[in-house]
Amino acid sequence: MRLERLHYVLRLPVGLSVAWDFFSDPRNLGRMTPPSLAIEITSEPPPRMVPGMIITYTIRPLLGIPVRWVTEITHVREPNLFVDEQRFGPYRFWHHQHHFREVDGGIEMEDLVHYSLPFGVIGRVLGGSYVRRQLAGVFSFRRTFLEKTFGTMPETGCGEKG
Repeated sequence: MRLERLHYVLRLPVGLSVAWDFFSDPRNLGRMTPPSLAIEITSEPPPRMVPGMIITYTIRPLLGIPVRWVTEITHVREPNLFVDEQRFGPYRFWHHQHHFREVDGGIEMEDLVHYSLPFGVIGRVLGGSYVRRQLAGVFSFRRTFLEKTFGTMPETGCGEKG
């Protein structure tokens, strides 16, 4: 199984507790996701992330066809980290770390995603570049939404990291 890696960093001019309150509430996920994916949370998650929490969604990543996605919050270290892992869904493997740390003037968020597509080489050949572009679009939409919501910091160093 070949793992792909995404790494994004964004700085926002908010306190750590404000950032944690926003990001640890799973109901905010839909606000940070492009409308084109039509994400819908189908479970009733509590207002704060807790280890072992299961969240179910439907998304429409291709041609409006609904896809079920089930994630588990496997790790929570308030207010600095939570990890979501796919239990069922469109990927063969999905592991997403969300890191938060204080910096001068606000916080730095770091997203580290490891994922693998289903169907091995065929999945990578047929869908690899499409999925990578789609995920880049999701993180770009999220960055724009968060900067509109919380403001920007000078010289943010935002974007994908190698």
